[in-house]
Amino acid sequence: MNHSEDDTCQIKYVNQELVTALLKSQHDNKIVSGLAEIFGVLADPTRLKICMFLSESELCVCDLAAMLNISESAVSHQLRLLRSLRIVKFRREGKMAFYTLDDSHVNSLISQGLDHAKEKSQ
Repeated sequence: MNHSEDDTCQIKYVNQELVTALLKSQHDNKIVSGLAEIFGVLADPTRLKICMFLSESELCVCDLAAMLNISESAVSHQLRLLRSLRIVKFRREGKMAFYTLDDSHVNSLISQGLDHAKEKSQ
């Protein structure tokens, strides 16, 4: 293999000061595991579509089921999982339950992910 194509270091050198500083600034394993769980849940296309729709508008289960062409039961199951990780939240209005993304952090995550995916596809 040509060295110019090799994507590894050509010499072994560890910047110990930088490595030590970054290790001290690392989040604890609980936070890292939580973030990995969020990304894992969002890796499912159906759950991601739900979040994309909810990033644009508050919707009820019936609306989401119609848009995704799946049963209300299947949508409810996905929403329960998303709620358990505080990705979505709901409010009740009479007999209706309306869902939105939980907060601006989730909205930013979805929005920035979409922007990145669109950029890569061009």
